[in-house]
Amino acid sequence: MGTPRSASMVSPEDQSVTFVELFFDLVFVFSVTQAVGYLHHHLDWTGVGHTVLIFWLVWWAWTQYTWALNAADTTHPAVELSTLLATGIAFFMAVALPGAFAGKALWFAIPYVVVRVLALALYARVSWENDPSQHAAVRAFALLSVGGMAAVLGGALAGGSTQFWLWGMAILLDCIAAMSAGDREGWDLHPDHFAERHGLFIIIALGESLIVAAAGLTGAEAATRDVIGVGVLSVATTCALWWTYFGCAKPALDRDLEHLRGAELSKAGRDAYSLFHFPLVLGVIAFAAAIEGIVLHPADPLDLANRLALGVGVLLFTGVMALSVWRVTSSLPALRILLGAATGGAVVFAAGVSPTTTLAIAFAGSALIGIVEHRKYIGREEVATL
Repeated sequence: MGTPRSASMVSPEDQSVTFVELFFDLVFVFSVTQAVGYLHHHLDWTGVGHTVLIFWLVWWAWTQYTWALNAADTTHPAVELSTLLATGIAFFMAVALPGAFAGKALWFAIPYVVVRVLALALYARVSWENDPSQHAAVRAFALLSVGGMAAVLGGALAGGSTQFWLWGMAILLDCIAAMSAGDREGWDLHPDHFAERHGLFIIIALGESLIVAAAGLTGAEAATRDVIGVGVLSVATTCALWWTYFGCAKPALDRDLEHLRGAELSKAGRDAYSLFHFPLVLGVIAFAAAIEGIVLHPADPLDLANRLALGVGVLLFTGVMALSVWRVTSSLPALRILLGAATGGAVVFAAGVSPTTTLAIAFAGSALIGIVEHRKYIGREEVATL
């Protein structure tokens, strides 16, 4: 006979990511795909602004569930059903993403608000059962979150430039809610589970770049040298970016996060993951949008817009992770930031060269970050064992 499930909805201390959470994340994989496609077709300043606003809302809906499901027992039937319901509603939010600034804002905004309300309701229910201080913190965050959700609905109804500014205000109000409520005691964050959720999301986001490259190779009329070169370097650069995150930076971040307690833990988790990882994932979206442009024209030098997308994407992914590490460990990986900035700048200013040369620069810079940090980490490990 199987082990009976607990009647409590509160998360056990040793809970790992469960299948229902991974299933929920699949919808947000589609949202990343939609954001990449939107940016690729609107690679100008207006399109960048729209992408940032839309993906913030997607990210904030997802990250709210990282907190709610961190506190909940995700094997409990009520939690599973609530998560599956949110998955279905978030699907329609993702479908509506490309039309969010094209007259179909309400089709995006309504599912977004419903998903957030479901997360807050689940979090409130679990915290009520768990601890009064956690319930008070969740209640404060829920009340402060009303302003951001109202701004999203108001912007969707207004449309035009008013929608842009109200959705920008929603970002500000969401950050104020996170900063104000996040300073409270009682969040009782489980760092292992929290870090695992974000790591899996980064893998999913990076996978989008591989899918874009694979689709380009599949759709190519002939396997020319340019097509093969672009395919190889796209995969190699994506792998190098993976290494810069998972090789040494994330283990250091996770290790120090586990040593924090109480409000310090919740504030560090909020800053390093919920807030700083947003521009980091935007970097992946920009990188994948550039790859999509490259694979469509593998023999033509990149225009400025695609070079900016590729260079800024690499810089955001590598540089913002340095800020996340600094926030938790109090040690700033300055060399990572310098190498990321140098790589991004070299990509942007590499005008008139082949896409394979541009990608080779991005790969070399990303791989160098991984090599430098790996050597630094190995050196510290050897000293620690003496």
